[in-house]
Amino acid sequence: MDMDIKALDKKYIANTYGRADVVFVSGRGAEVFDADGRRYIDLGAGIAVNAFGLADPVWAAAVAEQASRLQHMSNLYYTQPCVKLAEMLCRRTGMKKVFFGNSGAEANECAIKTARKWAFDKYGDESRATIITLKNSFHGRTITTLAATGQDAFHTKFGPFTPGFVYASAQDAGEVRALAEKGDCCAVMLELIQGEGGVVPLTRQYVDEVVKIAREHEMLVIVDEVQTGNGRTGTLYAYQQFGFTPDIFSTAKSLGGGLPLGACLLGERVEHTLGAGDHGSTFGGNPVACAGALSILERIDDALLEGVRRKGEYIRSALSGAKGVQSVTGMGLMVGILTDKPAGEVARAALRRGVVVLTAHEKVRLLPPLNITDEQLREAVEILKEVIGE
Repeated sequence: MDMDIKALDKKYIANTYGRADVVFVSGRGAEVFDADGRRYIDLGAGIAVNAFGLADPVWAAAVAEQASRLQHMSNLYYTQPCVKLAEMLCRRTGMKKVFFGNSGAEANECAIKTARKWAFDKYGDESRATIITLKNSFHGRTITTLAATGQDAFHTKFGPFTPGFVYASAQDAGEVRALAEKGDCCAVMLELIQGEGGVVPLTRQYVDEVVKIAREHEMLVIVDEVQTGNGRTGTLYAYQQFGFTPDIFSTAKSLGGGLPLGACLLGERVEHTLGAGDHGSTFGGNPVACAGALSILERIDDALLEGVRRKGEYIRSALSGAKGVQSVTGMGLMVGILTDKPAGEVARAALRRGVVVLTAHEKVRLLPPLNITDEQLREAVEILKEVIGE
């Protein structure tokens, strides 16, 4: 069966993904099984999507129950799940309003549009529409979020790109200040851990200075929590470990638990910026996706977050200094490993040994389910150490 699927994929699916040589068919929690019934330990969680792993029974029940009653009506009408989810998000973060879309890229598009409209309303024209983002950042694959992404590799072949973005070096607040002093910027947009850029955390000192610069120059602070959010780093959102609250932040991936869902959260300065007709999304706030998200957020409590921090520390401690490991970065269960071997080679070898890992730039990337058991994690890490050190 797997050969048929691979052949059909090659024939009918656009060739945009370099797929690994495996067909997965089922799973539960942090374990996934291929078409031959072989077991793997999943340290990728669908690229940080499956917060509570595969076939999570609580999430599945919430999704099935909602799907059996009302799967979609559109935003022309009120529905309960999106309102309840927005309330929960705001209560747990202190933000004021939520816009729902379908992905991290859409959430970031909303953040960008909100910042620019806020500046237009404040200054009466588009003279302060520029947004500062960081080199090595990643914010999505739409034309605008590619423009926001601070990596030259993404700025070819699909131009012209949306104008109005400038890039500063991460960890160099002086570059942010120099750009802010030009007077045409409305916001600075940060990933507190540059995920696709190689799992590179910003320092607290740098973030403190950037926030200070933004406040001094009447700029908004936007945080991209698409990958870092919803418990991944050991707090509900990563910014909560950096001692400030952004004006806008985006999130997606594990918020939906496996269904497409993105959210842009708006703070007090921008809560009234968007009005009727300013933005929209056909599937945004879909009842089924939001019902699943409620079942996810309800279970991200202090005990779970403590476990995320503890398990993350175990991974970093177990791999730091191991044979073939140059460095380990990250926070919570978002870990990057720089190895002597090419990251892709490590990922392929780990898969052959029954462990699913990801890559990010030159690093091996680990994003396991938040509830992975200690036993599963130890087994996977030991296999990974062997693969890296061989």
